[in-house]
Amino acid sequence: MKIACLQYAPEVGQLHTNMAKANVLIDDAIGAGRTAGLDWLLLPELALTGYNFASLEAIAPFLEPTAAGASTKWAVDVATRLRCHVTVGYPEQAADGHRYNATVTVSPAGEVLANYRKTFLYYTDETWAHEGDRQFFSGNLGALGPVSMGICMDINPHKFLAPWEAYEFARAAQAAESPIVVLNMAWLTRLTPDELMLQRADSDNETLAYWLERFYPLINDSGADRPPVVLVIANRCGVEAGAVYAGTSTIMKIERGEVRIYDILGRAEESLLVVDLDQLPKFVVTNNREQDKSNP
Repeated sequence: MKIACLQYAPEVGQLHTNMAKANVLIDDAIGAGRTAGLDWLLLPELALTGYNFASLEAIAPFLEPTAAGASTKWAVDVATRLRCHVTVGYPEQAADGHRYNATVTVSPAGEVLANYRKTFLYYTDETWAHEGDRQFFSGNLGALGPVSMGICMDINPHKFLAPWEAYEFARAAQAAESPIVVLNMAWLTRLTPDELMLQRADSDNETLAYWLERFYPLINDSGADRPPVVLVIANRCGVEAGAVYAGTSTIMKIERGEVRIYDILGRAEESLLVVDLDQLPKFVVTNNREQDKSNP
């Protein structure tokens, strides 16, 4: 299987500008021959509208009908053009009036396969969105097979009040025995904008270590009798209305108590990360440190 994460820096409320920017990055990858045989393209949380809306009033003009708005139409266009599955985050306005931070997944033929609604809301989401009506997502996604899906805050303790060791999302994925776990994110960093740009091609290892800690149940349970789990994190980057994002999109494999990284993007790198799961991972994570396999 070949999976890609589009990491870029959308601007809040600039839907058409963001679409154009995403298209350029995808076209560049097509021109370089990097999308041939692609099975799944994942974008960040609220990927085309931007994330950091200050209020319901601010986001209202950008709310989209369930799996039928501008973001879904863009996903269908890209999916049929690349002949791959596409998952994109968008702000959903349901028919019953409820609003959700959601992702939609479409097939290579442009068919909507899933519409997942974020279960655990971050502070910013709480100003406009409702919690998802079903906890997390685990199920079959067409030719992709069984997967578990979440959005950003889903990997944290509920409302930051639940016990740390509850690991709600990780344990749900573990119970479902999903071979692929994906997260669409707009994850923040503690770095300042200046620090972010200082070493923009370097990954944010503090953020990476935190993500892996939140998947401790999967890592701890990945013994010799367990099949490997592929973990895909599609984050955004950049600075938006005072919010500084961590980038560091990555695709990893959890196996036999070890985490291996197929590839990873920098904290401020705008690019399409493409990984062929038939290839060997580039790095191994040991004691929360990323190491090059050629330098044990």
